[in-house]
Amino acid sequence: MSDTQKIRIVMTGVGGQGTLTATTLLAQTVLSQGLPVTSGEIHGMAQRGGVVESTVLIGCKSPKLGHGEADILVGFEPMETMRALPYLKKGGLVVSSTEFIPPLSVAMGKQECPTIDDIKKAVAACTDHAYYMANQTIGLEAGAAQSGNIAMLGALCAAGKLPFGPEALEAAIKANLPEKIQAVNLKALELGVKTLNA
Repeated sequence: MSDTQKIRIVMTGVGGQGTLTATTLLAQTVLSQGLPVTSGEIHGMAQRGGVVESTVLIGCKSPKLGHGEADILVGFEPMETMRALPYLKKGGLVVSSTEFIPPLSVAMGKQECPTIDDIKKAVAACTDHAYYMANQTIGLEAGAAQSGNIAMLGALCAAGKLPFGPEALEAAIKANLPEKIQAVNLKALELGVKTLNA
């Protein structure tokens, strides 16, 4: 365990988006590479629109993640990316969606929705390493909006910050997802890698 590079990843989105599915798939990918992994939910509301935060910790004994400790932040929804920024260590990597799914408070007019520029500014104050993707649009291009999360995982795997690349994620999709949704998710993975390298 001690010679494994520690990588702490926090993932955030809203309920109904598939954040926990993406978390589980990434953890299974790490495991398939023979690396120690702990994953869990920091904060979860399974209802649609609730905040969902989870972690994938590579080479860490403790499942806890404090503020300023995450090496990587994956935000499947931009407002949630902004909200989870306190977890990110200075100079960490951010992979964020640019497409909003406004929470109930915004939909009901109780809260203002920041612009994507506001979010990019907030991220830029923490790190220079950030990638932005229209994950739902990419997901729909692949065949299902939720597969946009897999596109973002593909981009993350292609970013060179993990001890494996997109091929490992591809194998995990084939090994762990039901056959009927594999093709859509493999297409999303391919599109995510292309978006990162574009």
